[in-house]
Amino acid sequence: MSVNKQTFDIIISGGGLSGCLMALSLADLTKADGSLLSIAIVEANNSEASMLAEHKAAQPKNSAPLFDDRVLALSHASAKYLDSVGVWQHLSLDACAIEKIDISDRGHYGKARIEAQKHGVVALGYVAAMAKIGESQLKVLASKPNVQWFSPNKITDIDWQPTNDLISAPITELSNKPDNRIDNSVVNVTLSSGDILQTSLLLACDGANSPCRQLAKIEVSKSDYQQVALIANVATEKAHCNKAFERFTEFGPIAMLPLVTLNNMQSRCSLVWTMSTEQSEQLLALNDDDFSHQLELAFGSWLGAITQVGKRDVYPLVLLQAKQQTYHRLALIGNASHTIHPIAGQGFNLGLRDVQLMANLIEKQLQNQADIGSFTLLHKYAQKRAQDQKQIIILTDSLVTLFANSLPPLVAGRNTGLKIMNYLSPLKNILVNKLMGY
Repeated sequence: MSVNKQTFDIIISGGGLSGCLMALSLADLTKADGSLLSIAIVEANNSEASMLAEHKAAQPKNSAPLFDDRVLALSHASAKYLDSVGVWQHLSLDACAIEKIDISDRGHYGKARIEAQKHGVVALGYVAAMAKIGESQLKVLASKPNVQWFSPNKITDIDWQPTNDLISAPITELSNKPDNRIDNSVVNVTLSSGDILQTSLLLACDGANSPCRQLAKIEVSKSDYQQVALIANVATEKAHCNKAFERFTEFGPIAMLPLVTLNNMQSRCSLVWTMSTEQSEQLLALNDDDFSHQLELAFGSWLGAITQVGKRDVYPLVLLQAKQQTYHRLALIGNASHTIHPIAGQGFNLGLRDVQLMANLIEKQLQNQADIGSFTLLHKYAQKRAQDQKQIIILTDSLVTLFANSLPPLVAGRNTGLKIMNYLSPLKNILVNKLMGY
């Protein structure tokens, strides 16, 4: 049996949200000869490929999104970037604008309110179903002839072929070597189908259990929060009026994110409730009416009664950080590099900024007719992403520690902090800019 071998400028491992966005961000870039980059996407599931085929066949979906669709919070900057790659025009009608945010601590006086209008924007961010984001990206990808899917398929082996002194030394030791030195090294990727793909740059957009990261033997640090996130979409008696709520309770923080209103349905919100595993087991065992009652007790009457509860899912919360962002002709993107606590809704937005920076760096290399998989590019990527990732992890970690603690001094301190932040514009502006992705 003959082995199919193909060469691509870039291989993207993972065809989920980050992988598709990475491909979109690179698809229109041209090389010195004027030709487009050749891009391969390797995806284990066939859903992306089948959805792509549907869009190519121009078969629009007329059905309304499911009540139980999982959602993501998109920062203002993320929405702006999706617009720049042509995705937002397909997504905007299915994304609910966040015009206000209310932050409060149950049973205490501390409150903070953030309004988009006061910060010069129409919306602080948006909430959209993951499926709709994916569909919108695939609609745009369908028009990119230089992007080829290998799906269902997965990477089973990676053969790094460094030249001369470029063995498996850490990227930090190699970053000082000039870009113009002779380096004919490549990466050979073996797929589960038996096909072999060759590339100058492999981008791992393949999730928290990244096969590429594991094959590169990049270690990770893990911190188990000993918490889970209970997620469900709920309908509420009162309209959300495009307001998001972050409510801190003795059981854990409750986020209620506004969703677009479906036909003939009441106001909807996406619930993200952080709690212990034991508490989640108790709440999962309740029927919908009893669960609604418990949610109303914890969240309060801000949105009136909970009139409908969708499917409840529970996800363990773990902070994961790769100890290296890059390897020889390899970079980690999104969840392959970091997964964080959902308390501030920053996970996908952090990964999107990984994509944005990598695309910018590759574009500059192409303009300079330099190697797109060079050590210099990879080192710049690792250095520039480090600060942003560190700041977001510190922010989410601090919020978890501060608001999950019932010690009186911390309770008093955080409530005073909320009150001060609400009236001290410079402090509020720093937080708002970070939440908006700037």
